[in-house]
Amino acid sequence: MALGSKIYKVGDITVRRINELETNGYTAKDLIPDWDPSFLEQHKDWLVKGSMDEDLEHVIITIGNWIVKTPEHTILIDTSTGNDKNLPNNPGLSNLQLPYLQWLEEAGVIPEEVDYVLLTHLHYDHVGWNTKLVDGKWVPTFPNAKYIMPKIEEKFFGSSESHNEANKVSINAYEESVLPIIQVGLAEFIGPEGGDFMDGIKFIPSAGHSIGQMSISITSRGEEAFFASDVLHHPIQVYRPEWNSCFCEFDEQARESRLLALAYAADRNALYFGTHFPSTSAGYVSRDGDGFKWRYE
Repeated sequence: MALGSKIYKVGDITVRRINELETNGYTAKDLIPDWDPSFLEQHKDWLVKGSMDEDLEHVIITIGNWIVKTPEHTILIDTSTGNDKNLPNNPGLSNLQLPYLQWLEEAGVIPEEVDYVLLTHLHYDHVGWNTKLVDGKWVPTFPNAKYIMPKIEEKFFGSSESHNEANKVSINAYEESVLPIIQVGLAEFIGPEGGDFMDGIKFIPSAGHSIGQMSISITSRGEEAFFASDVLHHPIQVYRPEWNSCFCEFDEQARESRLLALAYAADRNALYFGTHFPSTSAGYVSRDGDGFKWRYE
């Protein structure tokens, strides 16, 4: 994968995608345990246009993050998986060797010029490029940036009480990709209530997928970009918000956050940017009777 070709303009800001990886390794039933194949009867036309394989069994999902440029700042929303990471039980994503920094440069972003890294949560596929390996030591990839992260997430993964086999991959990610940032004083924390971070940027509590996940809203000149992270893993869930993904850690809270995020995006006509959505990974949510529908942008 590589740098996304489409540049989205939201007021005075621009947003561009970096697609780190794409996979069709999950069947719909793998990704969404409640999957009902009859869903295909109504939605097959758009699903097979980049969202699902033609076998109608395997879904397409991506790992990536977003470059946001405002008139004043260069911002990254999450930082994908990263190179050289030790991710137990996930050999497919361990020790990657991808030209991520080249892709950034192609987008006109030099690591030293990044002002903020906004982290929605601290799972391994959202924090990896926080750091890079230099002479056997993890150092900040963006040395002049402030890394903003949910305090609940940092407290959970930084506590020995969370160190168990189920969390092993995320604990390793914390130690390689988050703790080095804290140790050099580049981390700042958002409380559980979320709220305004700076002019036009706010964090919105969206827990359920993880213990303290936040969505991020950025507004400019009356337009809005909405980064809901892993509230949804695939646009299938726009139509079936009661369907959790296999990655949701707190089922009922995940469903509540999903409904709130869909209503937020639809009612504010916000351009929705998904972390794991296929195709452009961006689009619009709109109301459709008692439910919602999706349109790629």
